[in-house]
Amino acid sequence: MTTSSQFNRRAILGGIAASAAILPLGSVAHAQLGGLGLGSILGKASDSALDKLAVPGAFYGDEDVRIGLPIVGNLGGSGGGLLGSVLRGASKLGVLDNVTRSINDAAGVASGEAKPIFRDAINGLSFNDVPGIVKQSDGGTQYLRTSSNDTLHGKLQPLVDTALGDLGVYNQFDALAQKHSFIRAAGLSREGINKSVTDQGLDGIFSYMGKEETAFRKNPVGDVGSILKGIL
Repeated sequence: MTTSSQFNRRAILGGIAASAAILPLGSVAHAQLGGLGLGSILGKASDSALDKLAVPGAFYGDEDVRIGLPIVGNLGGSGGGLLGSVLRGASKLGVLDNVTRSINDAAGVASGEAKPIFRDAINGLSFNDVPGIVKQSDGGTQYLRTSSNDTLHGKLQPLVDTALGDLGVYNQFDALAQKHSFIRAAGLSREGINKSVTDQGLDGIFSYMGKEETAFRKNPVGDVGSILKGIL
């Protein structure tokens, strides 16, 4: 090994050691914060989550994140009195099946377009100010939601609106409202449908993102290993 190579090796290893020294102890944060970047891990987690949810049928196929009908939400879920009972009966008869699938498909389409939105939000975070985020396996995701939920919601809503329009969801509701009085009675607006789908879609994205962050954290030295491979 040449003198220059030895110097570079010592400099890089020294930098890594110095970065680790200033990070919280007893945590995988040594390999995830600072120059080696929890931001990088979060970026990968958001990309991976959005890719998975953008696959056709992903939202609808996963009951944990499946988006329900906006009118169910407006009626208080399992409540809503007689109108709620009629609505649930209609759902069981399949009257609203196509609408439910279309809503979930729209959320998937919006997810596929949302990577830059999440990347921008992540790049704007200052992780050094919140060392506690490393104590939980999905701490970065939780922090992103706490600090940027409203911003992300506002930027995701136009994507959802476009997808709902392109997939004919608004037209489906209009047609159903003409045929069924319980749809008209629910008083749904385009804005209400959009907000409900965006709310539930964002819940699903953060759920998936937290799982992806946890998975990436289980291999905290992956990126470091790649760096070291060329110098050891």
